[in-house]
Amino acid sequence: MFDVTALGEILIDFTVCGRSESGQQLFEQNPGGAPANVLTCLGKLGKRTAFIGKIGKDMHGEFLKSVLLENAINIDGLVEDEEVFTTLAFVGLSESGERNFSFARKPGADTCLKEDELSEDIIKNSKVFHIGSLSLTDEPSKSATFKALSIARENGCVISYDPNYRKPLWKDRGSAIEGMRSVLPYVDIMKLSDEETELLTGLSEPEMAADKLIEAGVKIVAVTMGEKGALICTGKGKEYVKGYKAKLVDTTGAGDSFWGGFISKFIESEKRPEDITLKEAAEFADYGNAVASLCVERRGAIPAMPTPGEVDERRK
Repeated sequence: MFDVTALGEILIDFTVCGRSESGQQLFEQNPGGAPANVLTCLGKLGKRTAFIGKIGKDMHGEFLKSVLLENAINIDGLVEDEEVFTTLAFVGLSESGERNFSFARKPGADTCLKEDELSEDIIKNSKVFHIGSLSLTDEPSKSATFKALSIARENGCVISYDPNYRKPLWKDRGSAIEGMRSVLPYVDIMKLSDEETELLTGLSEPEMAADKLIEAGVKIVAVTMGEKGALICTGKGKEYVKGYKAKLVDTTGAGDSFWGGFISKFIESEKRPEDITLKEAAEFADYGNAVASLCVERRGAIPAMPTPGEVDERRK
């Protein structure tokens, strides 16, 4: 039994890292992709995880496979394809640590996962099944995602969702809205940023957006708000959970690390989402905030995930 299985993208984040002696911009190779980031965080926190997705049979794919193995993430559901290239993301960082993206994904391997390539046994034997929205941008990965969601629902998995909006990867805003909302009927728990509330609900105010998602059937909603912390909403009410002070270096993976921390505590509760009290959900979010505050103090996403000891120290 896996604690969490995630389906979606694993890719290379080439992050700006200074300049060469000749003045040319340098990029640092970092493993990334939101679903893989979440799994790495969960693994660091002692949870058993598995990844389902596709990489190219190339140097970048080999690197990513090795990273998953180094982080004890099961790769039985990882497909290698000689016909497509591993997805690349080039990440620019402002002086404040905020990011802008450019993708090499036309197509990228992550969009080419097919329905008949899904490892159904892994999904069936998972407590939580997690997805983002980037597997919904193109076929055949879109159809594969919906098939995986159906399998997860039929087998009683708790379904977790983080839309993780990336504007360059959608045809237009309308397509993004339609695609990101399309999976909501399956979702039990979800995390979104305060910048994504309008895309997912048509409402920009976090509290109103969270209420609408709860009314739509989501059991627990977390709206992340950067250094301010997070808004937690369940059918039992809402609560703001303040963030932790951090020395910001790189926000890559911040939301993923928050959600990894949150899910780890949810799993430890051994409860179904509908049975979680508001107080418990707020405690999960506090832990997630501590995890995220440590992640943003380091470069990259997967290399930045903290250990339980570091998180406990931050929460003192």
